[in-house]
Amino acid sequence: MNLFLAMLPLGIKDYMIPCFSKQILGMDCPGCGLQRSVVFLFQGDFIAAFHMYPAVYTIIPLLGLLLADVFFKIPYINKIVVLLMILSVGLILGNYILKFI
Repeated sequence: MNLFLAMLPLGIKDYMIPCFSKQILGMDCPGCGLQRSVVFLFQGDFIAAFHMYPAVYTIIPLLGLLLADVFFKIPYINKIVVLLMILSVGLILGNYILKFI
């Protein structure tokens, strides 16, 4: 299993989706860096993942909670999801603005 996790990022890099706005317009989109950030997480490089795309640390728990809510009744899920969504949008926009400064 550990070998599989070690080899996983190598296979993912071959299938990353290119950023069309960067290719066409020549500038990053707000989602640029998400795929590379996930690869860094799989490799265990958490600091590089944060530097690449800080919102990954709010998006992953958000998706996990939404998936868990399908199978289990989680109390106060609406408030938690809204909070994580606001944090995610704030981090995405903040990171996007800081790229141009």
